[in-house]
Amino acid sequence: MQKLSLFLIVFIFSIQLSGQSFKLNQQKASRVKSAYSEKWEGLKSDLKHKGITQKFELFIRVFKEDKLFEVWLKSTTEKEYKLFKTYSICASSGELGPKRKQGDGQVPEGFYTIAVFNPYSNYHLSLGISYPNASDRIIGNGNLGGDIMIHGSCVTIGCIPLTDNYMKEVYILAVEAKNNGQQTIPVHIFPTKLNEKGMLFLSEKYSTHLVFWKNLKKGYDYFERTKQIPRISVEKSGSYLFF
Repeated sequence: MQKLSLFLIVFIFSIQLSGQSFKLNQQKASRVKSAYSEKWEGLKSDLKHKGITQKFELFIRVFKEDKLFEVWLKSTTEKEYKLFKTYSICASSGELGPKRKQGDGQVPEGFYTIAVFNPYSNYHLSLGISYPNASDRIIGNGNLGGDIMIHGSCVTIGCIPLTDNYMKEVYILAVEAKNNGQQTIPVHIFPTKLNEKGMLFLSEKYSTHLVFWKNLKKGYDYFERTKQIPRISVEKSGSYLFF
């Protein structure tokens, strides 16, 4: 987990709310400016090759057991997402199963959004996810912890680490999506791919969380079927509902 000081959080959000564009303000940070210099031209070429415009929306899927980090994009004029790139997660902590309390070393599982852009991270660049969400608050135990990040540097206690090289690309894509007007960038985190093979693996190895994973599978299946993000709400029990 990565701790952010109150001063840094205020500073980050003051950047986001200033009169200039979000992208321009982010590029005032040397690491972001450097990332754009190294990566943006190549990413634009990749976008063109995939038939995606430079005005796009971003969706991230994470598979813990497989150590896969999927980046899905769609042009703002389109309805369906396309798989843009798949990166390897370079370190892990905890085991399969949701995060339920502070200090358990777990990477959360469930349906989240990007909540923080931190261009001054101790781990190169980082994007904070919205853990704990409404479901976590219902089902979790006591102090749930927080400050769960997608970040560089290949070290982790409960976060999702990529190499600095990969993190530069992910961070740029998130900045571009937000700068293009995407208010909510979804991040869905699963124990593994929740297809027939994955569910069989989970039922044989980790049956303790099987009811929870069957609930996650409904959201997984919705996206697999439609390539669109479901609308999600949370029942009083903490289970997710998908529309």
